[in-house]
Amino acid sequence: MALTREQVEHIAELAKLSLDEAEIEMFREQLSAILDHAHELAQLDIESIPPTASVLPLRSVLAADVVRDSSLDRQRFLDNAPEAEAGQVRVQSILDE
Repeated sequence: MALTREQVEHIAELAKLSLDEAEIEMFREQLSAILDHAHELAQLDIESIPPTASVLPLRSVLAADVVRDSSLDRQRFLDNAPEAEAGQVRVQSILDE
């Protein structure tokens, strides 16, 4: 489908582009080639191809979530805190009272 010069100028106006004569001709040829290729793709018989989101098999890149007994003991953690109160770390207030 060959685009006309007027169609390219209209597309440029919609995109708020200022094109010179050489650019208009270049984009006319390029956009026409893209539309021709899209037309060829539309002619393909794809009825037997199931829809898919990806052609690659799904695989997790995350490590398995395994419960381990390697976390820091609460009391050891509180022993290292500058101040602790009621089983929690006490911090300086940052809001005005």
